[in-house]
Amino acid sequence: MQTIRAQWLGQRMRELREERGLTLKYIAAYLGVEFSTLARYERAEWPFRRDHVTALLDVYGVYEERERAQLVQLAQDAWRVNRWDDDFEGTVYDQTFVDYPWLESRSEEICTYSTMVFPGLLQTRDYAESVIRYTEGVQANQQKIDRWVRLRMERQLILDEKPPKRLAALVEESVLHRPIGGRLVLRAQLEHLARAVERPHVEIRVIPTRIGLQAGLSGSFTLFKMQRPYPEVAYVEHLGGRLFMEASRAHRYSKAYDALREVALSAPESMALIATLAEELS
Repeated sequence: MQTIRAQWLGQRMRELREERGLTLKYIAAYLGVEFSTLARYERAEWPFRRDHVTALLDVYGVYEERERAQLVQLAQDAWRVNRWDDDFEGTVYDQTFVDYPWLESRSEEICTYSTMVFPGLLQTRDYAESVIRYTEGVQANQQKIDRWVRLRMERQLILDEKPPKRLAALVEESVLHRPIGGRLVLRAQLEHLARAVERPHVEIRVIPTRIGLQAGLSGSFTLFKMQRPYPEVAYVEHLGGRLFMEASRAHRYSKAYDALREVALSAPESMALIATLAEELS
């Protein structure tokens, strides 16, 4: 199974080679491997060998201790699936490895389940700023908030890519009523959702509050459906950090998502409810 670790390592090693203007042919000859073998390493069809990574880091002039340790560790762990935890004690990884926007850009379909706020790919600028300002805390400076808002808005451009990125969002009904940013911001946000679903590859469905216990009991999550042969990846945020999960653990989230979709309103029913609530806020 081609893992997320292998994908990330292949991409980073290709970037280092290209930044230095070196060809696949030259590096393959240096390693003593076939041209096609190195190409498969960089495409993550085959995992990079640890000794090859160490040798290439010397060729590419990567001497910073932490970056070398991260890349060598990735080569060693390339076969591993399931948990990434960027706050796991003792890890050599950090937030520069396997991040959320990277997964968004690599996936074919993004499935989100939201219990508190609308997913970032569907937020208006004002709504996003309100969420980010609260998340960053009262001491955060405006420049930092503006930067995070800008990045969130830039991420939304993936919904207009060709071929289009599919987005399927399940939202708890309570999210539609939560006045984040105030009444006018919420109304603009609801109206924005109506425009978002005009794109055939975007779907929003609401889980009504009349539904009792259901598969979302453990909270919000995102499921990234990757191109074959790569596995699905589930992403969860919690107070202790972030989790990226593959294989069997991601499959549990996939089953939960399917179960949640079964109890959600249909897409037309959901948009009718959203339109009604937006009108009430006028």
